[in-house]
Amino acid sequence: MVRHWYSLKSREWRGSPVDSERVSTSFVERQNLTMRMNIRRLTRLTNGHSKKLENHGHSIALHYMYYNFARSHETLTKRAGGIHTTPAMAAGVAGHVWKVSEIVALLEAIEK
Repeated sequence: MVRHWYSLKSREWRGSPVDSERVSTSFVERQNLTMRMNIRRLTRLTNGHSKKLENHGHSIALHYMYYNFARSHETLTKRAGGIHTTPAMAAGVAGHVWKVSEIVALLEAIEK
């Protein structure tokens, strides 16, 4: 299946954030940098590009799964008193640091 992009529509979003002290574009920019640095497909002039849009989406999903569930973050670990902590654990959606083998097992279960 070949997909083509024909146009792009821009929308403005407005709202009233509950905690305006924590709203900053630097959080989004940092996330974009982290994604570009960790996913080779997003860097320019590379031979690691995705030939299919679907594969590109899967690559990004795997990055976020690893980043949020399997990679312990130093700041969160310090805040938890030295216990290795991931963003998913800090948010309360995971009880432990996932191993890559657990992510692979999850993918295999979905494919069946």
